[in-house]
Amino acid sequence: MGTVVLKLTNEKQESVISDFEGARISPPAYARFAARTPGCIVTVYNSGKVMFQGRDAETISARYGSAIAKKTASTASATLPEGFAKWSVVGSDEVGKGDFFGPLVVVAAYVDHSHIELVRELGVRDSKNVSDPEIRKIARDLHAVIPYDYRILHTPEYNRMQRTMTQGKMTALLHNTALNGLLEKLDHPPQAILIDQFAEKATYYKHLSGEAKQVKDNVYFSTKAEGLHVAVAAASILARAIFLKEMDQLSRQAGTEIPKGAGAQVDQVAASLLLRYGPDRLKDWTKFHFANTKKAQALAEKRSRP
Repeated sequence: MGTVVLKLTNEKQESVISDFEGARISPPAYARFAARTPGCIVTVYNSGKVMFQGRDAETISARYGSAIAKKTASTASATLPEGFAKWSVVGSDEVGKGDFFGPLVVVAAYVDHSHIELVRELGVRDSKNVSDPEIRKIARDLHAVIPYDYRILHTPEYNRMQRTMTQGKMTALLHNTALNGLLEKLDHPPQAILIDQFAEKATYYKHLSGEAKQVKDNVYFSTKAEGLHVAVAAASILARAIFLKEMDQLSRQAGTEIPKGAGAQVDQVAASLLLRYGPDRLKDWTKFHFANTKKAQALAEKRSRP
């Protein structure tokens, strides 16, 4: 069982708690929060340290910054070639890993050096700091300006694959497939490929073992990669826009607005859908191994009591 301990700022601790609120369990002594998912136990201690334990510890902990993680990111950016931010680069990022409803989406996007300033002028930046309406607008503009490729792992297929592999492996496979798809579209290879790091490089390629076409040439990995090259920020925005479109479609199918994330509101909506449509439909719409499933089932049972 893997274990990762990070020292996080108060803001990052609150982000962890918000992300895992739907999987909350009773915390141990000297801790203010704990959560359990099928692949990881997350504990936020009063000292500010956050411990991730389980098979997905490395993948999940990579989403957050820390003293150690920031040092790693700084080292990663320092080892990028000089002038990297002005290179012609393919960036790759994913959306949907922490959302109970909706698919997992990966986008690989290419920004030629001659288009870097234009892409920035379109408003491309870290998607976490961009509202959903603006995400949609920027993505429409990007669609006309840069080449990209994407892969969507819808929840029925996600749940089938989850029986035999981790979320980290699924994510790596999607990145590799999207990168291959984009590289086939380009007239010439990029100067580099930058993947927003969700796993260590060795782990990433271990996930790809057995894949015939592994993208390996000039590939770099870094956390917070959207700040290192605009291509990753563009990929993040495009992935978010595709995810939002998928969530819109899911909301129409369900007859109610489907919330993002994995918090308490998600549990409430999931319970309502469970009572209305039954477990098979709920499974089709969700990442069923999340702790939200059991919480929704408990809420539905409570509501159905006379």
